[in-house]
Amino acid sequence: MDIFGNFKNLLSEKQSRRSQSDSSMIYNSTDSSLPPIGTIESKSVTMPLLAVRAGLLLIFLFLAFRLFNLQIVYGSFYEGKAKGNRIIQRVTEASRGMILDSSGNWLAKNEPSFALTVTPADLPIKKADRESTISQIAEISGLSVEDIIKAIDKAGSRALSAVILKENISHDEALLLEGKVTNVTSLSVANRPLREYRQFPGLAHLLGYTGIVSADDLEKSSVYTATARVGKTGIESVYEEYLRGQNGIEEVEVDSGRNVIKTLVTPDNSEPIPGNDIVLNIDSALQQKTAEALNKGIEAGRELTGSKLSGGSAIVMDVNSGAILSMVSLPDYNNNLFSTRISNDDYRKLAEDESYPMFDRAIAGVYPPGSIVKIVLAAAGLVEGNITLNTAFDTPAEIKIGDYTFPDWKDHGLTDIKRAIAESNNIFFYSIGGGFDKIKGLGIDKIKQYWQLFGLGGKTGIDLTGEESGLLPDASWKKRVFDQQWYIGDTYHAAIGQGDLLVTPIQMLVATAAIANGGKVMTPQIAQKIIGKDGKSISEFKPKIRRENLLPSFALKAVQDGMRMAITEGSARNLNDLPFSVAGKTGTAQFLNNQKTHAWFTCYAPYEKPEIAVIVLVEGGGGGHEIAAPVAKEILSAYFKQ
Repeated sequence: MDIFGNFKNLLSEKQSRRSQSDSSMIYNSTDSSLPPIGTIESKSVTMPLLAVRAGLLLIFLFLAFRLFNLQIVYGSFYEGKAKGNRIIQRVTEASRGMILDSSGNWLAKNEPSFALTVTPADLPIKKADRESTISQIAEISGLSVEDIIKAIDKAGSRALSAVILKENISHDEALLLEGKVTNVTSLSVANRPLREYRQFPGLAHLLGYTGIVSADDLEKSSVYTATARVGKTGIESVYEEYLRGQNGIEEVEVDSGRNVIKTLVTPDNSEPIPGNDIVLNIDSALQQKTAEALNKGIEAGRELTGSKLSGGSAIVMDVNSGAILSMVSLPDYNNNLFSTRISNDDYRKLAEDESYPMFDRAIAGVYPPGSIVKIVLAAAGLVEGNITLNTAFDTPAEIKIGDYTFPDWKDHGLTDIKRAIAESNNIFFYSIGGGFDKIKGLGIDKIKQYWQLFGLGGKTGIDLTGEESGLLPDASWKKRVFDQQWYIGDTYHAAIGQGDLLVTPIQMLVATAAIANGGKVMTPQIAQKIIGKDGKSISEFKPKIRRENLLPSFALKAVQDGMRMAITEGSARNLNDLPFSVAGKTGTAQFLNNQKTHAWFTCYAPYEKPEIAVIVLVEGGGGGHEIAAPVAKEILSAYFKQ
């Protein structure tokens, strides 16, 4: 204040002197004895300018002194204060929705658990201090320094979100760690729920599992944190958007020790929104019974063939809606192993297991279908007019085309289309496919059109990950792959489901359902509906018809009657004692140069008013009538008892 006061006085004095000088000049303007005017003016101006300069110098010195105090004397104090208190955003992760069966029983839920986490942004910046802290964390956690650095680098060296170092920590261990982490500002013990899956046989392939978010996941979506768990396979993956929920955000003020001073109330704050629950069409009781029956069939097949390694699949579908009521692929695995970071040993055991437990045979296994595909060829021959309902001829035990012999399993005698389906007559279907005697064959191109019409050769659209399309061979395919021409023998083999034709169990189930429901190709559906935490339905999955009016009614009725006859007097008579009517078709598909056979059986019931279709495959199991059909019988009994 004195500096500015002095400066003001100097200015006033200057003005006063100038006024006096001006008066002197006016009064003495005629006095020639006075000095020249210029001399007087120079003296009156020089003194005030020196004073102004002095004042400015003082101001500059004052400001420099203040700056010195702030930056040098108190610099470290203010820097520490600025670093010590800061505002950060914390993500509060949403709980994942549950997966329920059709009766509301849980199949996947969240269990309380603890995790040891580190926040990269809170680690020291200086290299030496940072390395020391990481070594301290390694000692506390029991992890290697290399693993800790790897986890930090994946999230980002200055990431604000916590990085998980150890999961599934027991309550007792969490209490012990709580006492150790207090001295490491970047380390904490967090309450982090884990996914728990019910262990019904075959459920692992359906439900899938969750895993730590990948770099690809983070690039595709901004909703995830670096430590988020996301659906990797199965229902967990397909319905990730519904299950994951929406994370919340809270802004907090923390000190240099990362202690929360207070939670701030800001417009950016939001509560986490839990994920929605998903109700499946799966009936848990039927799922268990399907798995039990299939396991018996696999064991029976092993005893019959002497095979040590085999698996199989069995599926039940509502023929009118496409709802999957049970689906089993065996062997299966324990998907709870993936609820935390699966150990290298556990993963190696699964990956190297020769029975392929993680392989979903129901939707990804491709096999020659054998005789079960004859139901498609029968319909094609009738619709195209190559045969009629009255076509009948003598079918010997084998036919010869040139130097090649095409056998059947017996001499069936005089046979029409219905009996040909019931007895699985190869000669009759050779004739429909490639021609014989007075019957003109369809040819491979026309056969392929009907395969595709029923949904073979393409994905069914089931709401699961990993579905395969199979293979529909034809002349152009053979030329492209083997550089060979297509022969009549290739058509004969394809006509009875052999050769290079490959299908999945789910494809053949959809084809069977299309025969049962009057000609509708349905999309198989695992999920039934999405429900909120209030229990109210948010979205329901309606039946999806991919194709309808598939065949004229006379052709459908003929195939249905033939499948019914297979139960009453044909190759599947062992199901004829059930208290309800069944229509079905057996299949025995050769593979490994005809050294082994897959056992197939497909059916629907009741015959008069179909409700469900069932398909059974036992890999390398032998004959369909002796291994696969009994499995289906147990499944059908369980369903209709309910």
